[in-house]
Amino acid sequence: MPKFREELIENPIIAAVRNEEDLEQAILSRVSIVFVLYGDILNISQICAKLRRKNKLTFIHVDLVDGLKGDFAGMRYIKQCANPNGIISTKSSNIKYGNQLDLLTIQRVFILDSLSLKTGIKNIHENNPDALEVLPGVASKIIGVIEKEIKMPIIAGGLIKEKKDIMNSLSAGAIAISTTTHKLWNL
Repeated sequence: MPKFREELIENPIIAAVRNEEDLEQAILSRVSIVFVLYGDILNISQICAKLRRKNKLTFIHVDLVDGLKGDFAGMRYIKQCANPNGIISTKSSNIKYGNQLDLLTIQRVFILDSLSLKTGIKNIHENNPDALEVLPGVASKIIGVIEKEIKMPIIAGGLIKEKKDIMNSLSAGAIAISTTTHKLWNL
């Protein structure tokens, strides 16, 4: 975990890829961490292999892999066949399974109101992921509140479109940001 935290600090911009074009751009970019937000059980291994060949830390958003069941066997399949560094999920059970399998885990939470904030913090304490991804990432006030409640790296994601958004999220307490905006990957 300390090594992962250091990697986030040294490389705070994370490429979030949604298709093959994004994947190719991420491979050519300076980012060292990639969030895979697409794929299916037939191609997820090849996607991860491409990223490994370029020494990119790879995290699969397992909720978005077509054909994958979100159970322990599904997470074992991801670990054995795709071999990512870790997983991302909104589902508590997937985070728990990932932890059991010694994968790095990132819990993704959508903070829409005070109830979702309270529920998100409760789930983080129960699931103990390695990091938290907060969406929308442009909600700097929320990042500051969460940072006071939990002691783990916070990644801001969602609606990060400009350098100003990155700076605001980082100054609010996020350790890194994830974005699908190609022009930000080489900052």
